Amino acid sequence: MNTIELPLTKAFGKTRIPLPSSKSESNRVLIIDALTHGKNNLSNLAEARDTQTMIRLLQIDPEVYDVLDAGTTMRFLTAYAALNNKKKTLTGTPRMCERPIGILVDALREIGAEIEYTGEEGYPPLRIKGFKGQKANEISIRGDVSSQYISALLMNAPLLPQGLILNLTGKVGSVTYITMTLELMKAFGVEYSFEGNRIQIVPQQYRATTFSVESDWSGASYWFSLLAVAESGELFLEGLKADSLQGDARIVEIMEHLGVKSTFEPGGVRLQKTEVWGLPSFDFTHCPDLAQTVAVTCALTGQTSDFLGLESLRIKETDRIYALQQELAKIGAKMEERKSGVFTLVPAQEIPESVNIHTYDDHRMAMAFMPLMTRTRLTIEDPEVVNKSYPSFWKHCQLLGIQPIFVK
Repeated sequence: MNTIELPLTKAFGKTRIPLPSSKSESNRVLIIDALTHGKNNLSNLAEARDTQTMIRLLQIDPEVYDVLDAGTTMRFLTAYAALNNKKKTLTGTPRMCERPIGILVDALREIGAEIEYTGEEGYPPLRIKGFKGQKANEISIRGDVSSQYISALLMNAPLLPQGLILNLTGKVGSVTYITMTLELMKAFGVEYSFEGNRIQIVPQQYRATTFSVESDWSGASYWFSLLAVAESGELFLEGLKADSLQGDARIVEIMEHLGVKSTFEPGGVRLQKTEVWGLPSFDFTHCPDLAQTVAVTCALTGQTSDFLGLESLRIKETDRIYALQQELAKIGAKMEERKSGVFTLVPAQEIPESVNIHTYDDHRMAMAFMPLMTRTRLTIEDPEVVNKSYPSFWKHCQLLGIQPIFVK
């Protein structure tokens, strides 16, 4: 297995980081663009493998959509194909075929799509057999599993003959991602109503427009973390906006408690070290992709913290709760479920002189543990896993004067 070795680096100087574009925004506007037959002027699309996979499949339009390990791409293309009468087979990597999709398929069937599983019920691969007409214009769907199911339905709803009303049941997670989807749809001319747990979209057409994707707040979070745990340094993260649609912009609020001050300036945001207030608890329901980053930051800054809203982490690229527990243990930290739904992060006790981090085929594990290089000689397995969302990540580490060593 390939690895990357990062030397002990306690401090760095002023550095500008040219962040990648948002994968979340890119994947949504690509589906909207497909629904308007490519008439939009899109710029600054993400370099992430997930987004490049989406671009390739939409352009080539093969009989089989092989999404590789891209969960968002799988869910968005399933709804796109099913509700636009495209006869497709959808599949992916072995791990992708272990990630549930039954809630979305059930909803699509209720609306009128014909879909069958080619393997285990409730999981990819699946075959889209067609859409002969709309059977229902109001359905209920769980809001506590994945907001991507909801977003996948919403983006296609304006073009349904009867529109669509979605009633979200249970605890609704990642509301910021649902709102992002709706606001991006609005940017392309679609009106909506979102009151309580009820979303209504009447039949209407998207309007072609010009749209530039913002930089990625999820990718930004790792640099916040690095500055929080370093002895000194200053960072300027390019391309971020104070009025972002991305839920992971909450990293600003979180890191204020962990010693990072954010100042928005033309072209991005400046990060500076400041006083650590502490983070007694935080609910990640609406920004679950930040949990790994914040867990490592708390572990290295000596903060005991309660983490809530981690339910969706079990069905990501890996079981992220298990993965965090295993790798944090290597530095004497713990993340234990001391009561139902509440995980207590106990900080690192005694960090060894060198640590090897396993990444579990999960891009966010590799990047979240990068700041550990401020405490020890760090080796990270399978460094290419970052290509899923942030292919230039290790090159950007070099901008800080860090010289990573790739070992095959």
